[in-house]
Amino acid sequence: MDVGLKRELEEKVRSGERLTREDGIALYESDDLAWLGGLAHEVRTRKNGDVVHFNVNRHLNMTNVCTASCAYCSFQRKPGEKDAYTMRIEEAVKLAKAMESENLTELHIVNGLHPNLPWRYYPRSLRELKKALPNVSLKAFTATEIHHFETISGLSASEILDELIDAGLESLTGGGAEIFDWEVRQHIVDHRTHWEDWSRIHRLAHEKGLKTPCTMLYGHIEEPRHRVDHVLRLRELQDETNGFQVFIPLRYQHDFVDMKDGKVRNTLQARTRMATGAEALKTFAVSRLLFDNVPHVKVFWVMHGVQTAQLALQHGADDMDGSVVEYKITHDADNYGTPNKLTREDLLELIRDAGFRPVERNTRYEIIREYEGPDPSRRDEPQPMRV
Repeated sequence: MDVGLKRELEEKVRSGERLTREDGIALYESDDLAWLGGLAHEVRTRKNGDVVHFNVNRHLNMTNVCTASCAYCSFQRKPGEKDAYTMRIEEAVKLAKAMESENLTELHIVNGLHPNLPWRYYPRSLRELKKALPNVSLKAFTATEIHHFETISGLSASEILDELIDAGLESLTGGGAEIFDWEVRQHIVDHRTHWEDWSRIHRLAHEKGLKTPCTMLYGHIEEPRHRVDHVLRLRELQDETNGFQVFIPLRYQHDFVDMKDGKVRNTLQARTRMATGAEALKTFAVSRLLFDNVPHVKVFWVMHGVQTAQLALQHGADDMDGSVVEYKITHDADNYGTPNKLTREDLLELIRDAGFRPVERNTRYEIIREYEGPDPSRRDEPQPMRV
């Protein structure tokens, strides 16, 4: 990138002028990651100061049985397949209840698109979970699942959302977005929920007062221009609804595990490689710079690794997600080293070690507790290496 264009982009960012599609593509073409990260860090600091948000959450996947066979997915199983499972509601409640003692504030629920479960299973599961965990926020279901519920129930998405909200739903999840551009999407997604329905369902959720996350799966067969297009579609919808709280870039994972049963469910991996750490940091930086109307950018450490997640906090991200235990959707694919669990104390240490002040939040980004920031003496004096 030539010096003139760099200066022009810096001036736009610092004056608050909205970046264009061409600007986004130019940013991805820059090989100066230090400059790009520094610019994104300016924006995240202007929006969120020295804070890094986190929450204490758990993920619950009540079934991995799915009618779809998306090319990137190692989680799905077909009915009757080894390792296919579907929890009875009582099982799901028992499992969730066992997590309560850790000051849990959020339960994150995503499932496969089960061909035989009745619609009533889903609102009933939320009601029973809310009854068992009245102080825990239920963040549940992707727009793809809501679209599936329309098919199996005969109800509209509006009616479905009303019933789920009445049962205790506080937020949808951001999944099912992947990459919206059809040039890519037709090769990676094996279900009917594309941009038109995904945006329709989130628009409805926002109209009903829900705040939701939005996501992007990157690092597979897409190109930077597809990432820029994806973010700009979401940015335009945010202009309309102001309902997105956070943007979450999700790092595509190769399937290292499932080959043990003779099946490679991730059919993309023969022609892809996973994004490098530098690519991940560039994606966070460009996303933060383009997304001028979404307050938060989250690094989901499970998909990026702990060290890359810490670096992402210097490249535009201001949220490290949560404590998480056994995130099956990713851990069913990878074995490259992310832990199954980070405790609250682990997260506090990681955030402080990266130079930030931890703030615990709830699902709606309301502050639960603010913690002390990093010890300034650790920056000023040499510290012994921890063994």
